Amino acid sequence: MGRGAALSERSSGESVSHFAAIRIRLVGTGHLKMKAYSLDDIKSKELVPFTMNPTNRVIPTRLVNFMEQRASFELKTTELNERFRINRIVVFQRKVFSSVAGLAGHGL
Repeated sequence: MGRGAALSERSSGESVSHFAAIRIRLVGTGHLKMKAYSLDDIKSKELVPFTMNPTNRVIPTRLVNFMEQRASFELKTTELNERFRINRIVVFQRKVFSSVAGLAGHGL
């Protein structure tokens, strides 16, 4: 995973998870582009970008709908003078299979 990842102490890495959504508490200007990546960046999915505001009373959520063992998220801006500050990131995920063998027959 080229972009960095977090691994919990109790995770063996063998399970397959469904990454349902990502919620980001952020302020800024411009558009925040997002992408989800699988292990070794084999699969990727572009997410709907956030339109940032200097102040925000709502914490926006974006659907991810990505099923993999692990996922990393890329967050970036592409225009000059676009800035952002992230205060919190929450990833909603649920274990679907306890082993990679559960993927057989699901086309993943």
